[in-house]
Amino acid sequence: MKMSYKIEPLPNSYTHLGEGPHWDVETQSLYYVDIEAAKILRYDYQENKVYHSQVEGIELAAFIVPVEGQKNKFVVGAGRSVVVVTWDGVSETSKVDRVLFDVQQDEQFKVNRFNDGKADPRGRLFAGTMRYIGDEFKDRWGELYKYEKGGKVSVVKSDVGISNGLAWNEKLKKFYYIDTTDYEVKEYDYDFENGVASNPKVVFDLRKPNPKDNLLPDGLTIDSDGNLYVATFNGHTIYKVNPSNGKVLLEIKFPCKHITSSAWGGPNLDILFVTTSAKFEGDAPAGTTYKITGLGAKGLPMAKVQL
Repeated sequence: MKMSYKIEPLPNSYTHLGEGPHWDVETQSLYYVDIEAAKILRYDYQENKVYHSQVEGIELAAFIVPVEGQKNKFVVGAGRSVVVVTWDGVSETSKVDRVLFDVQQDEQFKVNRFNDGKADPRGRLFAGTMRYIGDEFKDRWGELYKYEKGGKVSVVKSDVGISNGLAWNEKLKKFYYIDTTDYEVKEYDYDFENGVASNPKVVFDLRKPNPKDNLLPDGLTIDSDGNLYVATFNGHTIYKVNPSNGKVLLEIKFPCKHITSSAWGGPNLDILFVTTSAKFEGDAPAGTTYKITGLGAKGLPMAKVQL
């Protein structure tokens, strides 16, 4: 049976380098970022409208996650810092309240920045860095960090090339993680009580015999059945993958080349929102944010960060 899903662009949703989509159930809004423009965006589902906001005083905005129990407060990845931002969801500018934490402050790492970030189902923030000036594949100077309520920051993983997609499966006690420079998705056993990942194994490999054909796995989301949705930078495609056997269940094709991430949203959490990049492609529709309906799957509510 061929699935008849529908891909539609969101109005006025362009980003030069879109990333980090987060669906907020309370406001029925999709939040996402335009990394190098230091912008945060909100798609209002009821109004079918996108609001753009420049975050004052930062040069990069790598991800956006709402703060639990605090209206109009978000954590945003800004260079090698994570900051708390106040935004009413409408204004064209927004302000940094404070720096939550900094990482990699040595001179060597000034070529690094935060990339993807998400809260685990208990509200811990996981966010990692990557090299963004120079060759991202040359030095594995990235790290994956965990921020826990009360301010404790720890390194989850070192020797990372491009820290990217994150997803959790609470039923199976699993955590999924993408380092783009490894061309694969890894599954970890995950202790939800303590927020500890262990026993990595590869569940999906995108390496091709010819290196120039290698698709770069980017952002990641999961549906309520535990299937993964792997966005590919360079590949026009999101792969729906069963992580228990690595089988590709569906290939969702897009009219632009660089697909960066996705998140489930909408009133029933059955719409897949997808961010893309125009950074290395340029022409429209590159940089468009999409919604996909009719996939016959749904997600779970995304967690907010507990400060």
